[in-house]
Amino acid sequence: MIADAHDHSPAAAPRADPARELPRAQPWQRMAAGGGLLDPSGALRSTVFEEMTALATRTGSVNLGQGFPDFAPPQPMVDAAVAALHTGHHQYAPIIGVPALRQAVAKHQRDHYGLHLDPDSQIAVSAGATEGMTAALLSVLHPGDEVVMFEPRYDLYGAAVEFTGATPVPVPLLPPTFTPDPDDVRAAFSPRTRAVILNDPHNPTGTVASREFKELLVELATEFDAVIVTDEVYEHLRFAGPHEPIASLPGAVERTLSVSSAGKTFSATGWRVGWVSGPPELMRGVIAVKSYLSHSAAAPLQHAVAHALSFPPAFYDALLQDYRERRDVLVAGLREAGLTPPVPEGTFFAVADVSDHYALAGVDNATDLGRHWAENAGLVGIPVSAFAGPANRGLYADWLRLAFCKRTDVLRGAMAGLAAAV
Repeated sequence: MIADAHDHSPAAAPRADPARELPRAQPWQRMAAGGGLLDPSGALRSTVFEEMTALATRTGSVNLGQGFPDFAPPQPMVDAAVAALHTGHHQYAPIIGVPALRQAVAKHQRDHYGLHLDPDSQIAVSAGATEGMTAALLSVLHPGDEVVMFEPRYDLYGAAVEFTGATPVPVPLLPPTFTPDPDDVRAAFSPRTRAVILNDPHNPTGTVASREFKELLVELATEFDAVIVTDEVYEHLRFAGPHEPIASLPGAVERTLSVSSAGKTFSATGWRVGWVSGPPELMRGVIAVKSYLSHSAAAPLQHAVAHALSFPPAFYDALLQDYRERRDVLVAGLREAGLTPPVPEGTFFAVADVSDHYALAGVDNATDLGRHWAENAGLVGIPVSAFAGPANRGLYADWLRLAFCKRTDVLRGAMAGLAAAV
């Protein structure tokens, strides 16, 4: 069972972290620093996503930086949302989510993964996966706890962890395969480890966690009595074989909080409908925290997502085929431009070592090359170093992330512009 609290005795003193040098920092400052929103002077700065989007707008470039589709959600889901509006779903939804959606999530988890969940005690609907992840972390972390996380990583994780007063313990995913050294993983766990965060399939690298890696995490989480918090929003964008939730592994279900959402699967990132599932003793905390964040996600959209989760297997097959085509267009275009990107195993992101292009552009890092491409090749990517803290940032200085959740004609145009520029 998961303990309610960890040992906070002097013998388990927290590790020093040179990146956390904000004496008497306010909670918002800790959160901003954890998400990379503070510059060295302590002033707020824009997120890298905002910066690159503004750069794309200014230069008229194709924005392959931010991960949002440029095509419509499935029409039946949109029709279901319209129907929900016309049938009176305008007031607060229950805090844990409308029954239809909780039941649909339970059926989805059973049909796809063989996980059997009680929709009344083991599932809660959140305002997107962002709120779900935040509520999960806030519900289990004490000041002084440690949280193992893998870099590069989505910026939310560090922000939420720092806000609680806990300490992130980053483990690098080593390029070019972006897999961790098992010894690094073991060394990251300590008597103060309260949680470990797994994102699978992984943003930003497009990798999929191996069975051996997940088994190691379950083993270590069990040994140190840690909660596994897993972000699975790309669960239906895995290109070789079905997704395997870590909660389905032996010994994992009683200590795992799983988070997903409708945004990526159904091309509706602005709907902000997600969910968290896990054992009742952990879900009680998640529900209590989310009660005071959003209270509830948009009621009519919850009904529409419940309908979408009932789509037949053919929908998911077509979704994967569409994204596989987009992926292949992007990868082929990068290769035509002289790069050798690893083929993404999941998500709608690809990464590439772009150091071979530095001499032509007169730069020495991927961040500056990304700006050069915006001005001269008509496309924008995100430097992978932006997804890592100071300790590991240098590992990714030569890598750019590019999103292929765009129409194929847009991707072909962007790749043609890149080929012409180089």
